Amino acid sequence: MNRRECLTLLGGAAALPLAANAQQPQSTAQATVQSIDDAMRRAVERKDVAGVVVMAADRRRIIYQGAFGVADIGEARPLRLDSLFRIASMTKAITSTAAMQLVEQGRFAIEDPVEKYLPELARLPVFESFDSASGAYRLRPATKAITIRHLFTHTSGLGYAFTNPTVRDFKPRAGETYPVGPLVFEPGERWLYGTSTDWLGRLVEKVSGLPLENYFRQRIFTPLGMPDTFYSVPKDKEARLVTVNRRLGDGSIVKDGVQPATSGFTPIGGGGLSSTAGDYIRFTRALLNGGELDGVRILSANTAALMGRNHIGAIGVPALKTALPERSDDFSFVADGRDKWGLGFLITTGSVQGKRSAGSLSWGGINNTYYWLDPARGITGVIMMQFLPFADRKALALHDAFERGVYQLAV
Repeated sequence: MNRRECLTLLGGAAALPLAANAQQPQSTAQATVQSIDDAMRRAVERKDVAGVVVMAADRRRIIYQGAFGVADIGEARPLRLDSLFRIASMTKAITSTAAMQLVEQGRFAIEDPVEKYLPELARLPVFESFDSASGAYRLRPATKAITIRHLFTHTSGLGYAFTNPTVRDFKPRAGETYPVGPLVFEPGERWLYGTSTDWLGRLVEKVSGLPLENYFRQRIFTPLGMPDTFYSVPKDKEARLVTVNRRLGDGSIVKDGVQPATSGFTPIGGGGLSSTAGDYIRFTRALLNGGELDGVRILSANTAALMGRNHIGAIGVPALKTALPERSDDFSFVADGRDKWGLGFLITTGSVQGKRSAGSLSWGGINNTYYWLDPARGITGVIMMQFLPFADRKALALHDAFERGVYQLAV
């Protein structure tokens, strides 16, 4: 066992010596690496998080990587760089990329009405009113069709129970069934985080003729060298899975009583993948490099650039108030109304001092896994924790410390 592996097993890992920017003096780079290590390690020692794996890269190589804490609180199993995390909504960027591959092939256009391919999304009702106290509601037919662009951008009118109280509380009257919806608003009217990407995944399956995992494996995972990303985790890799935890009201973190299934469920476009930091950063590096990594191209440069542009016009992405505090905290990481959405990503419209540039793309998964890619600076980072609720303040604080350290390292 080499020194690097030993450090990882002990619950912390410094960046590889070759990771520092060649323009930065070695002593300065090592001090920055140490400061990132210390921030991660202290968060574990304070029990802010049970464990965290972090990785950052530029367009050419990994510039920092580290694993700290434990993968299982009960067993004190140490985290490793190759630990498998349930990445939940980080699946959405992969689904969006798959859909854009089909757009490149001319299989559909982003302005097409979805009902052209998925008839179940035709003529959906929209809420005209909803009384939260009684549950009484009135519906009317939507006046606009949902387009594929609406699915990419979360402007379809579909929500999640944890992002919208109407979706949370709605119960159909006796004899009524709504396999999809009802919509919270007319398509294209607002932004609401919800199940839109699930339907984008269905579209990929319908048009390609392949199950979603097969399509991802053939067109994204194998070409990019991502052997550890799955919907159904192979039996021989299940021991590398990180358990999902939960922060209690007193601030402590405990192992969640119900662990997500590792197989036997229907893959959806909006979530469900398990992956490693190393695999996922290969994906974000490909996007950072205009759709290409190590000589393999999964998207044209023009398509990759198109995905990172504002596709919601004057609509802003709001900082949502949680409707289910046990699942998610408020979306306090969003610049309320100023951020935009591309074809699968949040777009930071203003530069953040000491952190990402304007035009950076990002999102995360409900178990506090996050990524960002900064085309202007050529930097991408992944930080993986594994506990609820999403957007936990201490998790976001650790994300902030990591990101700031990466930009110091990349000077």
